[in-house]
Amino acid sequence: MNVQRKSERIPLIDVLRGFAILGTLGTNIWIFTYLGDLTYLTTSSFSGWWSWDDLIRMFVLFLVNGKLLGLLTIMFGVGLEIKYQEALRKRRVWPGVYLWTVLFLFVEGLIHFIWVMEYDILMSYAVTAVVVAFIVKAGDRAINRALVIVGSWHILMIMLIFVSSWYGASQVDLNMESVSGLYANGTWIEQIQNRLDHFIYYRMEAIFIIPMNIFLFLVGVKLMRHHVFASNKSGFEKRQKLLYLGLFLGLPLNLLTFIPGGLFDIPVRYLFAPLLSLGYIGIWSWLIRFQKWNCLWRRFEDLGKMSLSSYVLQNICASMIFYGWGIGLGGKLNSLQVITILVMLASLQLWLAPIILERFKMGPLEWIRKRAVRAISQK
Repeated sequence: MNVQRKSERIPLIDVLRGFAILGTLGTNIWIFTYLGDLTYLTTSSFSGWWSWDDLIRMFVLFLVNGKLLGLLTIMFGVGLEIKYQEALRKRRVWPGVYLWTVLFLFVEGLIHFIWVMEYDILMSYAVTAVVVAFIVKAGDRAINRALVIVGSWHILMIMLIFVSSWYGASQVDLNMESVSGLYANGTWIEQIQNRLDHFIYYRMEAIFIIPMNIFLFLVGVKLMRHHVFASNKSGFEKRQKLLYLGLFLGLPLNLLTFIPGGLFDIPVRYLFAPLLSLGYIGIWSWLIRFQKWNCLWRRFEDLGKMSLSSYVLQNICASMIFYGWGIGLGGKLNSLQVITILVMLASLQLWLAPIILERFKMGPLEWIRKRAVRAISQK
């Protein structure tokens, strides 16, 4: 594989990171709103027509649930490839120092899981990054082989779950009423204790999606190696193909989320959503051509540059707004009110990101990780 020449930071990549971070809030905010009750993310409790309130919520989830998580996962793979190319240019050992970066990502995720939110994604990304780092080091043939193996395994698992759901197999869940009661009335310390007591349960999804994460990380690697984010005509044409893939394949498949009964909840989130994630890359490639909105695009770009800090900050803010130890709005708002809070939190982050970067050049968590990794690697 040829080493790519050093290039300037690609704005579209940061824009996509920023959009993906806000999109994860678009999913997580319903978990906060309904105090940890995951049934509000699914259609399993519906058997007929929905109320307007339910329909509005499900439309938002149709746009973001799994799609923005998939996009964020792809962008992590893009970032890994950028780090790999940098290591090759500077003739550094790979994965080398990158493993320390991943270790700190895991620790940050663990702290985030314990203190803030039980459905943290950073720990899963850290484990995935270690695996993918060695696959990338093994070369293009290993990447292609891994894509086939983990992709096939993931599809097989989803199909098995789908078939078992078709025949009415039961799933093991916590008592959602007790969880909601805890988040409505419990203290912050009691909520931490609940996460620790049910650590394995809350980490089941993070473990289950590792094959999908590996696949999407490698998709991000391949997108970089095929110059999909290049600012030239060839790059734009490749991104347009992703747009068509999302519109003509991803969109119809994701519409299955509106079928009540919960049968398609798992396939949509874990199988069809990433197709629409690729479509979002094409959509943003088209949007940023409208230069009169450059001020807004730059704010998404700044948000993407401090994506880790933004991800943690938005979850802390949502905890304070919805949980009982904070303002305590959980379970008291309709869907339009929740969307209003979502827009306000997104706007706050888009306003705050350029202010922080202008003064400090990077987000606080990015700064801590950079300093810690540098201190260790120089020993």
